[in-house]
Amino acid sequence: MKEWSFYGYNYVLVVSIISWFVAQLLKVILVLLKTKRIDFTRFVGSGGMPSSHSSFVSAMAISVGRQEGFQSALFAVCCVMGLIVMYDAAGIRRAAGEQAMVLNKIVEEFTHSDLKFEERLKELLGHTPIEVIAGAILGMIIAFAI
Repeated sequence: MKEWSFYGYNYVLVVSIISWFVAQLLKVILVLLKTKRIDFTRFVGSGGMPSSHSSFVSAMAISVGRQEGFQSALFAVCCVMGLIVMYDAAGIRRAAGEQAMVLNKIVEEFTHSDLKFEERLKELLGHTPIEVIAGAILGMIIAFAI
């Protein structure tokens, strides 16, 4: 097993976190360009362009491949885990967000009755396939660049 550190830190972890950070920062910047206002909640929120989950796991897989070898079992495990995370982001979490949207509309109809709801369900949970692919590409670029 090769030892490769990034200024004394865990290379794989540092690259993955940098990739997540860049993806989250890009979400804030893209919202700023689109709406002309800064929305810092996009920095910590899920959903949106690009997928920070995809960026994180693809950077992890590539940096493990660079460190341990692209034929290693550890790289294969990281790829499988990354594909599961990306499938979840574009499939299950996206469907949950769409269900939340429908439920929020139903709750709005009940606001005319005696029922009171304090909080709306979070609708921006998952990603479109394009957002997942963009996040994965971003993670790969960052992992190869560092």
